[in-house]
Amino acid sequence: MTAQEAQWLNQIIATEELQVLFQPIVDANQQAIYGYEALIRGPKTSPLHSPLRLFDVATQAGQLVELDLLCRRLAIQRFAELELPGLLFLNVMPLTIVERDFREGLTLGFIRESGLPPERVVIELTEHVPIHDYELMRQAVDHYRDMGFQVALDDLGAGHSSLRHWSELRPDFVKLDRHFISGIDQEPAKREFLRSILDVARSLDCQLIAEGVETAAEHLCLWELDRGLALLQGFYFARPSPQPPLQLNMVLPATTQLKSPAGRTARSILRTIEAITTDCAVPLISERFRRQPSLRCVAVLENGKPVAVVRRNAFLTLFTNPYSHALYAKRCVLDVADVRMLVAEADTPLEVLSQQLTDSHDIEQEDFVITNDEGDYVGMGNIVDLLREITAIQVRHARHANPLTGLPGNILINETLVAYLAAGQGFAAAYVDLDNFKAFNDAYGYARGDQVIISLSRLLQAQVESAGGFIGHIGGDDFMMLLPHSHWESVCGQILRSFEVMAPGFYEEADRLKGGIQTENRQNSVTFFPFVSVSIAVKPVTDTATCRALDIAAELSELKHQAKKIPGNSLFVERRGSCVSQ
Repeated sequence: MTAQEAQWLNQIIATEELQVLFQPIVDANQQAIYGYEALIRGPKTSPLHSPLRLFDVATQAGQLVELDLLCRRLAIQRFAELELPGLLFLNVMPLTIVERDFREGLTLGFIRESGLPPERVVIELTEHVPIHDYELMRQAVDHYRDMGFQVALDDLGAGHSSLRHWSELRPDFVKLDRHFISGIDQEPAKREFLRSILDVARSLDCQLIAEGVETAAEHLCLWELDRGLALLQGFYFARPSPQPPLQLNMVLPATTQLKSPAGRTARSILRTIEAITTDCAVPLISERFRRQPSLRCVAVLENGKPVAVVRRNAFLTLFTNPYSHALYAKRCVLDVADVRMLVAEADTPLEVLSQQLTDSHDIEQEDFVITNDEGDYVGMGNIVDLLREITAIQVRHARHANPLTGLPGNILINETLVAYLAAGQGFAAAYVDLDNFKAFNDAYGYARGDQVIISLSRLLQAQVESAGGFIGHIGGDDFMMLLPHSHWESVCGQILRSFEVMAPGFYEEADRLKGGIQTENRQNSVTFFPFVSVSIAVKPVTDTATCRALDIAAELSELKHQAKKIPGNSLFVERRGSCVSQ
């Protein structure tokens, strides 16, 4: 530490001459901003502009606690002034917690002054010195939680004994050091490490945040590695800024599973099992279980709607001693029933039902109730039947999916198109393919070309599934979309705009500056090819009774040639020959 740096530090603390920046943390599952990490910079004209140097000098000068508290107060004030959505991740030095804040409640005071509720603040423990007194640190962390704050551990895998911190402090969030994310698409060892860390996070009921996501390839690798890794942060999404975005301005890959063919729903596994009413006598239930050894669960109805279930094992456990029959003979059925039950509408897609079962940790999951859309009882479902059906669907998808993207292939596309026509509701069929893609392949190789196709497939999947449509991969760079009538124009427009932003990132910097590449065309002469772009041909289908799936596919193939005649990212709609360029 120089005398000049010490002088600058004193001036910064006295005049509060610090800049607060915010970097978004995105939730890939929700396609939204989850929160913001507050970051501090010193004056640009000072030798302490870098936060690393700023805090190093403060540590040497014995003023780390004063600087940390100042940064915290300014960050809270600025977050409230900007009215940013989501959570505020607030960097806090462990030393500050145990020395002053734990005893004086300073952070809570800053929060109250700003008007923010403590539930929106995450205390992010950032290491500059090791923790020596874990017992005191645990008390401080518990104190924060009692006030409503959540706790995060920063930079897992770097610094001082961070795995022990995780074990001792049991944080709500753990942020993985950027070292393990950088180049993860190129390094299998990092992917294996991340899988292990994700397993630990799940076992400790802790959310993992991947820091340092800087490229589309890293982002795509994380998405394909584990869909449960939803919280991401890095330059790929947004750089730290004094005026950060309020919403996510890019399309992330979809995280939903492939939809089951022909819209398989809970109705396909429904078993018609006679229910009982709330006035049913307990001995009658006992007799029914005795006569039907395979009966596992019975729904209890009131005015036709399920209010509870009687589960065989739990019910029979009540009759394990000779006095049980006399004890329960005149009791109300609700006294022996379980009101905690999973209820699913018959039209619930199987993949959604599976997720509901996975999320219902406090409910016995073996049997569930199925109702119509008005909530009236229609039958029972069983988890074994659900798993059997989903497994069959997944096997069939694997057999007929495109091996590169995992999207439904031609057989499933045709079956889904037939199902859409049979449903009798109008929709829009769209053919998507890439322009200038062969030139890109020739210049950069097939591995890079495959990455372009995968990126396009994820973009299409994200947009189509959010609109409730279907996306299939015909082959190569050709895709088929089936979209609701009310959404197809907005979906196609967003795809074109998003791909236009994505496309330059596929090229090396020299080619990005030129706006494309020079390579040989099919006539063996060197030609300039602009960036790859997307052409979309759309056929709105209103008369489903007279249309055939093969005719639609053939017509779209012809329409795509019209779309490809339009330069750049383009949309051609069969609407009396009109076309739109975007």
